[in-house]
Amino acid sequence: MIAEGRVSPSALARRHWCLVLAAGGSRRLGRRKQLVRLGGEPLVRRAVRAALATRPLGVRVVVGAAADAIAAQLRGLPVEIVRNPRWRTGLASSLRAGLARPPAHGAGTLVLTVDQWAVRVADLRRLVTTSSGGRTLAAAEYAGHAGVPAMLPRATWAQLRRLSGDRGARAILARPGVRRVPIPAAALDLDTPAELRRLRSSSMPRRNAAARRAPG
Repeated sequence: MIAEGRVSPSALARRHWCLVLAAGGSRRLGRRKQLVRLGGEPLVRRAVRAALATRPLGVRVVVGAAADAIAAQLRGLPVEIVRNPRWRTGLASSLRAGLARPPAHGAGTLVLTVDQWAVRVADLRRLVTTSSGGRTLAAAEYAGHAGVPAMLPRATWAQLRRLSGDRGARAILARPGVRRVPIPAAALDLDTPAELRRLRSSSMPRRNAAARRAPG
């Protein structure tokens, strides 16, 4: 989630915040997905760098399972770490934790996860521009539905803070009039060992190319 795109950073006004969800326990995967490396970098750091590339007012990262180890991967980056002690109850608790203290400024929050590893910076920037910097609801469209990453305007934050269980923002993103941005790559996530093998195989060509360029 870090490849650059065609949208110029100068075209993005600083009107939005970013909320990176990185609290899950990765039970099905059997290891911390946040710490899985792609291109030599942990997924959590890649996701945060992609968020920062959208030129937000700020970035909050919600951590829960292995909080200290995951937060340590973000040293040196200008982010706010939010600890979610209720991460075991599901995704809604992370959204509530991230928005427990609403930012004083900003039109909306760009919500993204660490495991949608194929999403590019250009995709996130298109969400920002499509939502007019967070003023309108915009979501990634993939696999036949709208989902995260998504831009959630300030008017939706109160509803997000009332969510419970493992429900995310899907009900909000199903509303009529949501601006959908086709991002097929968002369908690639990391929940199972099979998906981990897919991620690793996708990075092999790049590793091989680097090896060929290295001096012998």
